[in-house]
Amino acid sequence: MQTMSELTVTILMPCLNEAETLAFCVRQAVAALRDNNVTGEVLIADNGSTDGSQKIATDEGARLVPVPTRGYGAALMAGIEAARSKYILMADADASYDFGHLPRFLVKLEEGNDLVMGNRFGGEIKPGAMPPLHRYLGNPVLSFIGRLFFNIPARDFHCGIRAFRRESMLGLNLRTTGMEFASEMVVKSSLAGLRLAEVPTTLSPDGRSRAPHLRTWRDGWRHLRFLLLYSPRWLFLYPGIAAFVVGLLLSCWLIPAPRTIGRWTFDVDTLTYALGLVLIGAHISVFAVSARVFGTQEGFLPPNPKFERIFKYINLEVGLTFGCLLLLAGFSILGYALHIWHAAGFGNLSPQRMLRLTLPSATCFMLGVEAIFGSFFLSLLGLNRR
Repeated sequence: MQTMSELTVTILMPCLNEAETLAFCVRQAVAALRDNNVTGEVLIADNGSTDGSQKIATDEGARLVPVPTRGYGAALMAGIEAARSKYILMADADASYDFGHLPRFLVKLEEGNDLVMGNRFGGEIKPGAMPPLHRYLGNPVLSFIGRLFFNIPARDFHCGIRAFRRESMLGLNLRTTGMEFASEMVVKSSLAGLRLAEVPTTLSPDGRSRAPHLRTWRDGWRHLRFLLLYSPRWLFLYPGIAAFVVGLLLSCWLIPAPRTIGRWTFDVDTLTYALGLVLIGAHISVFAVSARVFGTQEGFLPPNPKFERIFKYINLEVGLTFGCLLLLAGFSILGYALHIWHAAGFGNLSPQRMLRLTLPSATCFMLGVEAIFGSFFLSLLGLNRR
């Protein structure tokens, strides 16, 4: 048996009832190693097949790793851990990818890249290989979001054939067990500063007679959900800041007096919603900071030096001071409103006039309480970090 240091690449395939195509895939993988004079192994991570896939794999010369935990990600992670090579090339065992493309992936790895993605759009998508919904909506949209959120250079974010350095991938602490594992691998590689590259590849119609394990809407949502959860900036911070700024500008515009644009008049009703937008924005922004701290603490997100520098200046004491100032502003506005009521003999007052005082006062109270208790909560989350 060859040791890990003697092997260059492990060709890894997750498998769940792939008896129709598994033999073809293993033979193609073995031929790719032999024809290119590459030392390696073919590894099948079996996820509990009941159609005899295990025997087919071993009969064709592949090494089998049973994986009791169900899921695409669980099978791949077990295979990565069991691999004996420096590099790993992974692809499905459904005959949709060409293992003969192994050399183009190895060249990029030897150039120093940690993760090399296949690009079906830069290569070839054969007729019937990809549903139109995936080709023109799902993949382009999710790939765009991945580039926008994480600055990932990949144009085909969900290509199923990819190669990587085994040690680099093990260092990412990948956790998801389902289809979103493909996204986690790319996102965490980018967040960790690993080098990524792409090579063109070909997607063919799979050779199975049964329906694929992939479920378009369910797995598409799981990928999108993963991208959002791993980007507190786009999920919380940017929407929170936008809501706060828009609400604040509208409030400052409406507090002095009603405003008329054409035949529309904006008064205290609009002011109420504008101040509500300020509160919503503040809440979401607190969620953004909390998610960032929690994600870093739990290892989901890498440390962010810019974020750490901000925490040196915005700490518990600063938050408490800011909260107390907001409460003081609220009491000051309330005191002025009571003064006006007193001057009127505690009788009836113009609702529009008084709401322009009581609504900002109540908003200051709520923001002050949020700042105080939010500061305590964030300080509690950051105890270990400090």
